[in-house]
Amino acid sequence: MGLNWGVMVLVGVSLLIFFGVAQRILDRMHLSDKGALLVIGALIAGSFIDIPITRGNIETTVNLGGGVVPVILAFYLINTAGTVKEKIRALVGALATGIVIYIIGSVIMTREGAEFNTIIDPIFIYPLVGGIVAYIAGRSRRAAFVAGTLGVLLLDFFHLIYLVVTGVPGTVHIGGAGAFDSIVISGLIAVLLAEFIGEGRERLQGGPDSRGRDPKLVKNLKEVHYTSMLGVSENIESDKDQRGEDNA
Repeated sequence: MGLNWGVMVLVGVSLLIFFGVAQRILDRMHLSDKGALLVIGALIAGSFIDIPITRGNIETTVNLGGGVVPVILAFYLINTAGTVKEKIRALVGALATGIVIYIIGSVIMTREGAEFNTIIDPIFIYPLVGGIVAYIAGRSRRAAFVAGTLGVLLLDFFHLIYLVVTGVPGTVHIGGAGAFDSIVISGLIAVLLAEFIGEGRERLQGGPDSRGRDPKLVKNLKEVHYTSMLGVSENIESDKDQRGEDNA
């Protein structure tokens, strides 16, 4: 069995973490290097494990790496969010992402969209659209990641609901097969958009904004050290207000 896209992306991210390139993003997401590598290991190992849930007219399985681990990580990130507003935005963003992808998928997978399918594989369309929508809805790194991963995962639940309501027999692999790839890539795209766009906004406004933030979180943001894309170590300190959850 060859490696799928999701696993290859996770291996690449592991290398970036190992060489310290992703340190800034991990700091903002309240994840340590060891913690992130542990999560990636669980995602990869779990991607080969399917847990049977129901049998009969509708057979349902949940993939450990694509269904269980992402949910646990998502709720951890929601719990570490700086404000209630950011937590709500992450969950609403996940729902919005799922709905948008479902609508696009229902059109792409029809006969009318067959020609488009031959140009771009849905496995790339879903995470690309999901990552963009997740960033717009979530905006912060944590909220964007949550919206991106849970949003794609919701597609399987939408499919399950459809089968239950219509009574049509079928099989649902929650977080399995191509969904795993889409979940991983969508979350990564959402985080990268939040990182680079958020970083640009921070530099333009002279530092992050802290209105409505937890004082401890503001203090941590002021003291955080990171390596910029130019390889220069910087200390984020500013007399101006720190940024809000939009750029966390």
